[in-house]
Amino acid sequence: MLISRRMMLAGLLAGAAFPAAGEGMDSSPRPVARGGKAVARPAANPVDTAELIAAAKLGGAVAYVLMDPKAGTVLEAHDPDLPLPPASVAKAVTSLYALERLGAGYRFATRVLATGPVAGGIVQGDLVLAGGGDPTLQTDQLGDLVARLAKAGLKGATGRFLYWDGALPRLEGIASDQPEHVGYNAAVSGLCLNFNRVYFEWKRVSGDWRTTVDARGERFVPEVGMVRVAVAQREAPLFTYGRGRVEEWTVASGALGKGGSRWLPVRDPGAYVAEVFRTLARAQGIRLEAGERVASVPPGTEIDRIESEPLPEVLRDMLRYSTNLTAECVGLTASGAPGLEASGRMMSDWVRANFGVTFEMHDHSGLGGQSRVTAAGMAKVLAQADREGRGLKAILRDVGMKDDKGKVIDGHPVKVLAKSGTLNFVSGLAGHIVPPQGRELVFAIFTGDPERRDAVPVALREEPEGGKAWTSRARRLQGQLINRWAKAYA
Repeated sequence: MLISRRMMLAGLLAGAAFPAAGEGMDSSPRPVARGGKAVARPAANPVDTAELIAAAKLGGAVAYVLMDPKAGTVLEAHDPDLPLPPASVAKAVTSLYALERLGAGYRFATRVLATGPVAGGIVQGDLVLAGGGDPTLQTDQLGDLVARLAKAGLKGATGRFLYWDGALPRLEGIASDQPEHVGYNAAVSGLCLNFNRVYFEWKRVSGDWRTTVDARGERFVPEVGMVRVAVAQREAPLFTYGRGRVEEWTVASGALGKGGSRWLPVRDPGAYVAEVFRTLARAQGIRLEAGERVASVPPGTEIDRIESEPLPEVLRDMLRYSTNLTAECVGLTASGAPGLEASGRMMSDWVRANFGVTFEMHDHSGLGGQSRVTAAGMAKVLAQADREGRGLKAILRDVGMKDDKGKVIDGHPVKVLAKSGTLNFVSGLAGHIVPPQGRELVFAIFTGDPERRDAVPVALREEPEGGKAWTSRARRLQGQLINRWAKAYA
């Protein structure tokens, strides 16, 4: 069965082993081991939210703002100026930033260059794979690129096989406060593939474990040698990781059951992409030496390329599937900064200059727990962008109107176009309430207990005790608030 790229993106959300990222840091399938601003006059029957907040039993803080975006007036607010972590709601800000800085027509490009002429199918010089920071590149696209080169008669090069991954800073991970083995804490590079993950599969065969590591797509399944996974006879820890030219993982035998699979992060994506490209090339009869990283792109002639979808489509998928790598690659490309902290500051400065709002952003995905935004600020940004014709309604996902139990009400006429965000004991939702007729609304809701989050050991942050139940209550509260606001104000 062929699987589309969007199905691959959605795979992790459903627990399938596709190279995707789920919501912010909700999950990464794994082996299972045994204050206030002035408020405009409200509707005749204002929403009483105190009981809803108390019933949610979240601890920490709840902050929200409901606005009329056309008038720019606040209809309801609770602790609107309280700074809280935005989690993946930060990706909405990143989208606005990237669209203004890069433009809607921007596409990421991955290029193949030849430093000399091609004679008899052989490059008389070096062959260069030059990355452009495309976070959406998949194995099948790389395989198709190699197939085109082979069809055009390419057979190899007299010189070296070089790769350049310096279009973006090389980072081993987005956030230092996340576990090492989780795929959503991806490495960043100017060359990316499969959201910088490898596919690890294990099977019980004749009483022993058989493990494989590859970079599988729909049609190409190249083996990967630079990442190895061994099974260790233990119950815990679940994973260990060793850095080096070969990335060495071990996984606890007590967690494996009879068999299974998951995507593991790669910490040197440039070397990973180069290896996969070479493997695919050799399968097509193109002989290349092992890849060598270069600090700058050598002068040469472009002989083929892969381009991403236009930026709005890249952002649409990012907002829908909350891919952290996409947010960081897009944000870093937009800023041109040499590192993530500097890039986050540049985006914060842009927000202040364009919207008069103070945010403290340390990344572009919201994965790190240090960033802070306010409900008032987020609502103002969304409302002003919408009034100025540069809003996100066209690419935000309809998360649905929900009942008091948190279940989506099928066929409800009101759309809730929003971006959600989740970290341990942090949950946010911000966007637009769009009725079939009547007044549109903008809202931002942030709930968080940062102290409880920070108390969880880093190694246990993929699935902390009590985390799922807390998130469920937070999301139920969000749905209850939106449902009442739609009835009272829209």
